[in-house]
Amino acid sequence: MARQGLPRSRRLRSRKDFVRVQRTGHRRTSRYFVALVSEPHAPTATGENRVGLTVSRKVGGAVARNRVKRRIRELWRARPSATPVRDVVIIARRGAAELSSAEAAASLSAVLEEAGR
Repeated sequence: MARQGLPRSRRLRSRKDFVRVQRTGHRRTSRYFVALVSEPHAPTATGENRVGLTVSRKVGGAVARNRVKRRIRELWRARPSATPVRDVVIIARRGAAELSSAEAAASLSAVLEEAGR
């Protein structure tokens, strides 16, 4: 069976990248998510947008936090890549764990569309 996850090349993994996006990125918010979007930059090796996730304990216990992260990764994986290459940090807010998959998709899509993704 083929893996359907989000490959490492499409994830922000280093603290340096997270800090760069948080300092220089544009902030877009909704009730359950915050998206920090960097300016377009030189393509990575794969030429794809990358995403980093932050889900604090305020969202819930380990099971709830991991569920939220899985949902966000799947929504990101399923979205078509935008033309300009950007890095995005998505921060889940309190209450994100109680959302259904459809509600989470709608809320996150609205934030990303507003950010101009």
